[in-house]
Amino acid sequence: MTAVSLSSSSSLSSLLDAWDRQQAAYIAEREARFNAQLEVLALAAGQDFHVVDLACGPGSLSLRILQRFPQARVTAIDLDPLLLAVARGALAAYGDRIRILQADLADPACFAALSGPAPQAAVSSTALHWLMPEQQLALYRNVAELLADGGVFLNADHQRYDHRQPRLKALAERHDEQTQQRAWDNGVEDWDRWFANALQSPALAAYQAERDALFAGRPVPPPTPVDFQLAALRQAGFSEVGTVWQLLDDYVIAGWK
Repeated sequence: MTAVSLSSSSSLSSLLDAWDRQQAAYIAEREARFNAQLEVLALAAGQDFHVVDLACGPGSLSLRILQRFPQARVTAIDLDPLLLAVARGALAAYGDRIRILQADLADPACFAALSGPAPQAAVSSTALHWLMPEQQLALYRNVAELLADGGVFLNADHQRYDHRQPRLKALAERHDEQTQQRAWDNGVEDWDRWFANALQSPALAAYQAERDALFAGRPVPPPTPVDFQLAALRQAGFSEVGTVWQLLDDYVIAGWK
């Protein structure tokens, strides 16, 4: 991919497209995982709903929700100012159906800027593993309090096998390696190349110092297995929890308030 400027929303849409390609290099069947979330949203929330996209990044999941559900409204939240800038430009065509906020999901007050009726759904994709386990539990409590009664939370992410499942752990690791190698062989850029290309834009490069300061010193969380996630959702107050999609150690986990 050649470097792009921020002269138009189409340039930012191109960056989002490139983001999707590089993310698919790390996540096998990423579109199938997104589709599972969209199908459950349709079944659980209908067509006209408000959903909060947690750690939205440059807007991949928000975009798919806006495209699939023309009546839906999305509040997208992330801490990364550079990725939020991409999201604002790439999703600008959706007008007031999308609201983009900067907030730290590790902060108990992360939903302070939200007002109005409670959302019917919350979603996340490939993001919450960057929170420490205790921060995940605190966030899940916040989400349970935020949602309307009967609301659904859908989290798509890797939930790693541990020492109790050595064969499955080895299979999942080999599968990840093969998925990535196929992508690199086909010329897909990795995360480092995507970020380097994004920084070729002076408008995005202006966020680098803020971004570095926000993420400096954050600990690297340990991986969590799926049973931790399900137990954490129950502990947080969700009345029903379960998995709605799985490929090895990659899941879509659902919780209903």
